Amino acid sequence: MSESELVIDLSSIPLKPIGKREIQQLEMALIIGTLYRPEVLDLIRDPVERSTWIDSLAVAAAAFARYKAGVPVSEIAEELGRSEVTIRGHLNQKTKAGKLVAETYEKIKRGELKIAVPFVTAPQQITALEVEKTQLEIEKLREEKRVLEERNKMLEEELGKMRSKLSELTSQIKRIRELTVELANIVNKLLE
Repeated sequence: MSESELVIDLSSIPLKPIGKREIQQLEMALIIGTLYRPEVLDLIRDPVERSTWIDSLAVAAAAFARYKAGVPVSEIAEELGRSEVTIRGHLNQKTKAGKLVAETYEKIKRGELKIAVPFVTAPQQITALEVEKTQLEIEKLREEKRVLEERNKMLEEELGKMRSKLSELTSQIKRIRELTVELANIVNKLLE
């Protein structure tokens, strides 16, 4: 496997969007640019926090892009399904997501934001020999599994027999104890 890097160019992103298409472009740039910041990547590693963080980040980016397009806060809140207080919190950078999105916007504005997304690619070709080797390994593992399943079945049968024998022995021990008590009673009566 080899590692490659995808570089995302954000130089053509409209900073004062006009129309829905440009708003969406700025919104996506803010989301992606903020999402790939090391501190955000650390925050979303926690599965409990991930959905909350991504949602908050998406709302902050959407609010910021619309605000830069001149959309009033009340319309932004209605369109995003959030309260005006929440939207103002993001826009005034009173939330961590709002602050991070605003910082990302400034980096885009200064031309400093370059996003390099690493990803791993699969090998270009898998040889017939590798396929055959993998198939042989799979067959070997299947045979091992079959043998283990048979052995497991035999052991379970043996365990069942042992449990049955244990039950018989337990019954015999119980009967011997009863006879011992009876014998002790008879001996006691004879000695009286």
